[in-house]
Amino acid sequence: MKKLFLFTLLSILLVQSGYSQSFIKETYPFAQKDGQTLYMDRYYSRQMEGKTPCILFVFGGAFARGARDVEKYIPYFDYFVENGFSVVSIDYRLGLKDVDFQNMNEEQFIARFVKTIDMAVEDLFDATNYILQNADNWDIDKNMIIINGSSAGAVTVLQGEYAVRNSTWSSSKLPSDFNYAGVIAFAGAIFTMDGKLNWQIQPSPIMMFHGDADVQVPYGSLEFANFGFYGAETISENLKINNYPYWFYSFKNYGHQIASDPMQNNKEDVLSFINQFIKNKDQYIIRTDLEQIGKPSVNKNFDLFDYVRGNFDR
Repeated sequence: MKKLFLFTLLSILLVQSGYSQSFIKETYPFAQKDGQTLYMDRYYSRQMEGKTPCILFVFGGAFARGARDVEKYIPYFDYFVENGFSVVSIDYRLGLKDVDFQNMNEEQFIARFVKTIDMAVEDLFDATNYILQNADNWDIDKNMIIINGSSAGAVTVLQGEYAVRNSTWSSSKLPSDFNYAGVIAFAGAIFTMDGKLNWQIQPSPIMMFHGDADVQVPYGSLEFANFGFYGAETISENLKINNYPYWFYSFKNYGHQIASDPMQNNKEDVLSFINQFIKNKDQYIIRTDLEQIGKPSVNKNFDLFDYVRGNFDR
């Protein structure tokens, strides 16, 4: 009786405060990797009718930290549930966790970084397969799975799309006729091992947000030996040359806060992108440049170890 009273009181207070949570949350294990069980949280509403589009979300944290259910993500998930989506937020293996970068040279770091991205993409694909296997029971439209990530998660979803469209090893883990419906990246980049950015098959529509003073994920290009790490500025230029649809939000003199700010400030823009580019299949190339008046210029010339320090000197 006491618990029921407290629950009722809490519900009243939440309604009076103007916040009402619209989703149901369920948690499922979707893979067992390296002695670790990977879980996903499914957010949905029982009031939905018919098949729903699904946003598959990958959290950030430099491939070393973070969690799928960080409190600051929840209002973002809730917004999309309220707008008729299912949202699935996933675990993935953190390949740079507890790594001693002080005793690594450049070649060792790159080798570890490549393995780390591959693991994250593999886990993304395993989560995708799990959703596809349960899509009918979950009322999810298999043709409307949109991948969305922040920081390391944004790298993962962009890399995943690049793997699918270039038929690299990771894409063999997905059904041969499957494609993601779209990609949304908050401060992400694509890593290549041949020093170039090239799509064998046209990618699905891509939306990117990035600050041009980001010292954790490159905004432009970071190239070394035969490797390249290409951020939103370079990706957008490549997409534009090929007339592939995208929407790029570029923030002048902003750093890595753009990995999370859009989840608070640009939810409506993300929804607009999904409605126009994915649901309506409109073929647009949009670049939105934002500059805060009076915001001072900051350093934007970073090398590889500036990015390493930017992520791990904490």
